[in-house]
Amino acid sequence: MELPWDRIDHVLAATPPIRVSGRVVRVGGLLVEGTMPGAKMGMMCRLMLRGDDTGVPAEIVALHDRRVSLMPLSAVPGITVGTRIEPGDHDPSVPVTDEMIGRVLDGWGQPIDGGPPIFAIDRVPLQPAPLNPMERGLVERPLPLGIRAVDGLLTSGEGQRVVIMAGAGVGKSTLLGMMARNTEADVTVVALIGERSREVKKFVQGELGAAGLSRSIVVSSTSNTAVALRIRAARVATSIAEYFRDQGQRVLLLMDSLTRVCMAQRELGLATGEPPTTRGYPPSAFDIIPQLLERAGPGTRGGSITACYTALLEGDDLTDPIGDAIRAVTDGHIVLSRKLAEQGHFPAIDVLASTSRVMSEVTTEGHRRAAADIRRVLSDLFEAEELQSVAAFEPGTVPRFDRAMALGPEVRGFLRQRSDDTDDFETTRQAVLRLGERTRQPDLGGGA
Repeated sequence: MELPWDRIDHVLAATPPIRVSGRVVRVGGLLVEGTMPGAKMGMMCRLMLRGDDTGVPAEIVALHDRRVSLMPLSAVPGITVGTRIEPGDHDPSVPVTDEMIGRVLDGWGQPIDGGPPIFAIDRVPLQPAPLNPMERGLVERPLPLGIRAVDGLLTSGEGQRVVIMAGAGVGKSTLLGMMARNTEADVTVVALIGERSREVKKFVQGELGAAGLSRSIVVSSTSNTAVALRIRAARVATSIAEYFRDQGQRVLLLMDSLTRVCMAQRELGLATGEPPTTRGYPPSAFDIIPQLLERAGPGTRGGSITACYTALLEGDDLTDPIGDAIRAVTDGHIVLSRKLAEQGHFPAIDVLASTSRVMSEVTTEGHRRAAADIRRVLSDLFEAEELQSVAAFEPGTVPRFDRAMALGPEVRGFLRQRSDDTDDFETTRQAVLRLGERTRQPDLGGGA
């Protein structure tokens, strides 16, 4: 007997596939526990609340024997035991398109600036496979950031990863705004994670401005959003930057702040039962740092992501565990000094405490020698002022201290810069060479 294959195919095509779903079995704290056949880590689901056809998005953050733990990405009023859980994307992704440039997005990659909808065909994964390190390019060319103290004495390169380390209220946002406006990059991606809503609007309209926004993409997840959404926003911003890098473009990624991403991961880790370690941070709070930072840098197709992250130091403590972990992964760090900020010195960059590990690869020998001479004068100036503060400095006793005190105003004048001021890289380089020549000295001995 021959089977009616045509009829069978027609019936199968008209039969809707069976959708596997789960149920909520426990609600408590930040997490929702439930059942979900075929679940995998990072999988997106929807909690189908009564009277809501769209559901509330939630991410699977832990797998147990027969249950899963989900972190809702928005408020879940009315959730009950028995609420249906619908599966979503197994591999989370974000839509990407050139139309995103000039827009402000949320942690889903959707516009929140009141502009028209963004239509994107392409999607990129939020957690792609790591690039082969032997296929990636090297940091070989300078990338001017438009800040004299950085371009002159802490020169950055295309594909470098830098962390700005400072306490609250020392000028991190202002410095990031200067970088976004002045950097010679093709596209700038700004991630504002855990900020107050007022600060987001202030940064976009004030620090970034219309000129900076015209070639930037801003991804924002404020402090009142769900923990998982803040972490997702950091990954979304990095994925968008990777999309433009893979097109061969020079991308600048600015993230304020990576500390708040780690704090969000701490909340998530503790909620899922991870043991607290250093200062209450679970292991996953440190693990997310290289996960994000290793995605920046040179690509395999000629493009690059030059990334600058901020680390919020508790009590201005440079040994803060999160700041220390970030500094260990980056290619340089910029330390902002509260003392300089209180003296009205902006940007309040402590040049002596900062470093660029790629400066030797992107600058000439003459530039490096002049920068070293200027740093030496700054070091002598710091020592002389310390002695002066305790009435132990006597002019004429240590020649190098006398010279540092004489050159101090000129050196600090070079390091100071208004937030709306910018110099091109060649102008800054020539200024460093001239200043280095003035500060260079064959031998001015004298012990302190």
